[in-house]
Amino acid sequence: MTAIPVLLAASSVDTFIQTLFKALALGSLYSILALGFVLIFKATQTVNFSHGALALAGTWFLSMIFMDWDIPGRWLPGPNWLHWGIALLLAMLVTAVFGLIIERLTIRPMIGEPVFSMAVITLGLEVMIRVIADDAVMLTPRTLGIPWGSDTFKIGGASVAWSYIAAVVMAAFVFFVIWRFLRTRTGVAMQATAFDQEAALAQGINVGMVFAIAWAAGSALAAAAGIFASMSPWAAAGVASREGAFFAFRALPAVIVGGLDSVPGALAGGMLIGFVEIFAGQYLSGQAGILGYGYQQVIPYVVMLIALLIKPYGLFGTEEVRRV
Repeated sequence: MTAIPVLLAASSVDTFIQTLFKALALGSLYSILALGFVLIFKATQTVNFSHGALALAGTWFLSMIFMDWDIPGRWLPGPNWLHWGIALLLAMLVTAVFGLIIERLTIRPMIGEPVFSMAVITLGLEVMIRVIADDAVMLTPRTLGIPWGSDTFKIGGASVAWSYIAAVVMAAFVFFVIWRFLRTRTGVAMQATAFDQEAALAQGINVGMVFAIAWAAGSALAAAAGIFASMSPWAAAGVASREGAFFAFRALPAVIVGGLDSVPGALAGGMLIGFVEIFAGQYLSGQAGILGYGYQQVIPYVVMLIALLIKPYGLFGTEEVRRV
């Protein structure tokens, strides 16, 4: 008889461990996406509605670089995972260049114009880029060549996907890079521009360059998040799909909760929303008849609404006082 409670306890622990790693991984993806939103908003005061399309385009670029062109495998000896890692960085670089082109052609000419106008432009870019990228990845199914595929490893009786570990490592890497960058001369210039563009111009800061860097970095982060969101078990094992674009908009509560202009807020908001979504999905599944199926995707928005009622500018967002 004593074996039954022991087995139940072990099963509970294993379930908690699996849920914990899944929440950490999803929170990491949301944090990467939120960070891209934040960097662009800090520099341009524009919410980039084309973030999801850039994420989808990034998966397309990786598929072409790694699978179609065999770069860098055709020139560089070494293990497959190393080739894939380099191809990932190249795909992020290509997406960053794509972001630079978008900024130069559509955003730079709008400096000084109403913020709403720039937001509408990014919405139009979302539609245009997504249509092209959808055709590229849906008409011709494209794989991403993920080295670990859908492999898992065991912690006790819990099964954890290697993709979860990869997502957490990627998030740690990009936040470390951004943290270091914001302490450089260019990073300080970006923060000054985010605080007051006119004052930054008066101090001799090249605001156009800051816009370009923000869009390049935000686009690269969108690509990284889209690629990792296309891995198993989030999507079919390593197949680029339109889900990466829709996934970006699921990160919106993380952006709002953390604060639109806060880098630490991007991390905190992403993790909070990721944990709420996964743990609610796991431990409230028995109440699906009451809450409705798919309730776990609604709960992050409920958390966002509650957070806005308590902290209208987000957990770490900069509060603004305006005289009327």
